[in-house]
Amino acid sequence: MTDIQELLLSRIRDVADYPEPGVMFKDITPLLADPAAFTALTDTLAGIAANTGATKVVGLEARGFILGAPVAVRAGLGFIPVRKAGKLPGATLRQAYDLEYGSAEIEVHAEDIASGDRVLIVDDVLATGGTAEAAVQLIHRAGADVCGVAVLMELGFLEGRARLEPALNGAPVEALLQV
Repeated sequence: MTDIQELLLSRIRDVADYPEPGVMFKDITPLLADPAAFTALTDTLAGIAANTGATKVVGLEARGFILGAPVAVRAGLGFIPVRKAGKLPGATLRQAYDLEYGSAEIEVHAEDIASGDRVLIVDDVLATGGTAEAAVQLIHRAGADVCGVAVLMELGFLEGRARLEPALNGAPVEALLQV
């Protein structure tokens, strides 16, 4: 394990039985509260943005906003929030996707992503991959390319990478931590 991985992992707190019994929640708020750890995370993700040739960063609601916005600033790129449906004013593109029990929708301002953009999707966790896959579809519908997905941690046992990779057309999925 690298020094950065050890630092990040040491600042993630396990919370048992949250939000329901049997779930081990990974709380990143201690990492965000530690300026050295948060800076190291931001710098590492900004490096991924540079390596992928990204021209914009998309953050997935809500913790993807917390991580994606400083990554975009550090990398000198624009930041685009992908929100839950009904949260953005103006013209939007919307994408539905299936959840374990039910469905959801996400959307983005139509004018924020343009043909020719190379978009890096940033989020805190890759779990089942449903939200990230919907974001990839949304970005493609806007005429842009997805140059990668970067997450703080991947919950490998949920197999989100396997769901997500076919939609990425060879673009990488970068997870700083495997949990």
